[in-house]
Amino acid sequence: EPSGEILLKHDRLILRVEKLTFNSRILPLAVLVREKIKMDEVVLSAGDTAWVLASSALVLLMTPGLAFFYGGMVRAKSALNMMMMSIITIGVVSILWVIYGFKIAFGYEADSPWYGSFSTSGLGDAVNELANNGGVYPIPLLAFAVFQLMFAIITPALISGAIADRTKFFSWAIFVAIWVTVVYFPVAHWVFAFGNKVGDTVTGAGYLASQGVQDFAGGTAVHINAGAAGLALAIVLGKRIGWQRSPMRPHSLPLVLLGASLLWFGWFGFNAGSALAANGIAALAFINTQVATAGAVIGWILTEKFRDGHPTTLGAASGAVAGLVAITPACAFVEPWAAAVIGLIAGIACALAVGLKYKLGYDDSLDVVGVHLVGGIVGSLAIGFFGTSKILGLDGLFYGGGVELLGKQALGVGLVMGYSFVMTLIIGFLIEKTIGFRVKAESELAGVDQSEHAESAYELGGVLKGGR
Repeated sequence: EPSGEILLKHDRLILRVEKLTFNSRILPLAVLVREKIKMDEVVLSAGDTAWVLASSALVLLMTPGLAFFYGGMVRAKSALNMMMMSIITIGVVSILWVIYGFKIAFGYEADSPWYGSFSTSGLGDAVNELANNGGVYPIPLLAFAVFQLMFAIITPALISGAIADRTKFFSWAIFVAIWVTVVYFPVAHWVFAFGNKVGDTVTGAGYLASQGVQDFAGGTAVHINAGAAGLALAIVLGKRIGWQRSPMRPHSLPLVLLGASLLWFGWFGFNAGSALAANGIAALAFINTQVATAGAVIGWILTEKFRDGHPTTLGAASGAVAGLVAITPACAFVEPWAAAVIGLIAGIACALAVGLKYKLGYDDSLDVVGVHLVGGIVGSLAIGFFGTSKILGLDGLFYGGGVELLGKQALGVGLVMGYSFVMTLIIGFLIEKTIGFRVKAESELAGVDQSEHAESAYELGGVLKGGR
């Protein structure tokens, strides 16, 4: 059901940019409009390819940024372990992605709404292929694959903050390998796979994508997924020794700010890069990302001011991440004013939500639940209110669209959250009961940096003694 058109000169090919309805889901595609155009007539876009590759690098930068963010939030005796949990995720997920992960997430051979294909990824044969995800994009398939890889990397890394200070390093690495295989890769298929389109035939579309759930850059697949998993692992590993009795303040707020800044910077690739083109939708996602994050910083520190009497550096950094999380699913579906409102709401909601762990009794060390689960829910449901067909997608409640879109968003939130929580609970308990997931009490008290890595983040003895 095409609507509206803009003629663009795209290298040697004239394209028409349309809104194309696919199973009630509006896809932002540069649709080839020559009648029954052959795929070999599609011309590679150097500009779009360059933007997707640059965005991939930006998204990769987010995982080291997360390592700094989390590393600064823990006590000094756990800083290296916390950072290494993010770094090992890069190694494990990258290898699994090129072996089979890409096919589970974006394969279409099985024509299943729940998974792509149980086969090797075959990326070595894809050098001259163009990306096809609900339609043909003028970018290499390998560029699309590496961009999506970076999302697969950071999602399990986000979980690690929930179990800081008490986790066996190699048990964590094994968990990451299992979790991405049975949780992230299939969920990415549900949300991000719009199928292989040849002519009028589409095969292999994911369940939530085909149901019309709108998630532009990963509010469900990344943040709700990671947040629910973080809650499950916090339950499996239990509370840290001394939790709520001993002070567990961040050991380096400058590191926290550095990490938050790198996350903010990289998130422009996360969101704007998800347009898979250097176009107006990418620009909209970019500005919405900025204003939502700004709104969330303000919302969080205002909450602190009224609740605690003073705004904090940690609050500003956490508020920024909350805003980034909330705008992720909505960045291409709402107007900039709405993005600012979503950010403000997310900042307030997440600032209040981080206190739930004290009332409910789960030790989510670095507030993965309060920021990523709650922020992801806020952003995903907000599309049902603020979404507008003037840009992409369907009209939400505030634009006269009724509750249909909100219902679809709630479906996506509930399905991903439930599946991730249950599967993570099972995986976590299996690891804990076999090889052990949590370090021994004496190792936790001494610090997991020493027990797991035989290192410490800061060697201050020589400095204190006046030596070099």
